[in-house]
Amino acid sequence: MPLAAFLDKIPNLGTQVYVHASAQLIGDVSIGSDSSIWCNAVLRGDVNRIVIGQGSNIQDLTMVHVSHKSLDSPEGSPLLIGDYVTVGHSAILHGCKIGNECLIGLGAIVLDNVVIPDHVMIGAGSLVPPGKILESGMLYVGRPVKLVRALTPAEITHLRYSAEHYIRLKNNYLNGLSAS
Repeated sequence: MPLAAFLDKIPNLGTQVYVHASAQLIGDVSIGSDSSIWCNAVLRGDVNRIVIGQGSNIQDLTMVHVSHKSLDSPEGSPLLIGDYVTVGHSAILHGCKIGNECLIGLGAIVLDNVVIPDHVMIGAGSLVPPGKILESGMLYVGRPVKLVRALTPAEITHLRYSAEHYIRLKNNYLNGLSAS
């Protein structure tokens, strides 16, 4: 697997985790059980920690990084992702916190010290500026993001479905089966 130590830190994987051979996990990275890291994704936990929860997926070409600890920021900005989160292709996540059952759209950018609570959808191509704190159960889109509306019950259900679809997909890869 494409895991690399940095100083005294080495990536830690839960059970039934799929990491594509082209992905890179470096340093203080923890991946929860049933999660998946896809083609050419980079998770670089060199100056702070990255924690991905259970059943989450980080899709192709996504870049995940952190900000270092300093006198001005004793904790720095780790990157923390909850359970059953879908991160779309080519997203950039930097030193942010994402709750459970969220969807981060294709090409979205989420910057330092952003807090995204449970059940939030970020539209494709959106930019969440540093320090922004979002509301649970909402759809945000734009550059910078703006609150559009509350998610419907069906959309909230779909957030979990999306992550579960990727669990089934990664299981097919782990079992050497064709994707379905």
